Amino acid sequence: MTTDTLSRVFAALADPTRRDMVARLSEGDATVSRLAEPYRITLQAVYKHLRVLEDAGLVSRPQGPQPRPVRLEAQAFDLMDTWIEHYRGRVEQRYRRLDAVLAEMEGDEHAQDHGDGHRSRPETAGHPDDS
Repeated sequence: MTTDTLSRVFAALADPTRRDMVARLSEGDATVSRLAEPYRITLQAVYKHLRVLEDAGLVSRPQGPQPRPVRLEAQAFDLMDTWIEHYRGRVEQRYRRLDAVLAEMEGDEHAQDHGDGHRSRPETAGHPDDS
């Protein structure tokens, strides 16, 4: 998926009406008039929303006479999932490294507090926390 396509997909899903249409289509295919039922917008506005979803590759309508069902295209979701999981994996890797560093620091502090380590806590005579 090119960045341009990915941008179109995320831009299409930025609108709450289009997200709702996608959610409703996840239950099954629907005609445009059926999709338009819960919205207080014109049928023309519904077609404009569908056009944005189609251009992004999120939905499709087969050629032929009306009424034509609108259906979700799983490939767009698979590609978004791949992109998201790539970055989720990188972030989780960073957190695992941070957890390891914090665990090591906690182990060092535990050893210092119990005198088990070969590193000793520096004397802090006169430090404000010593009261």
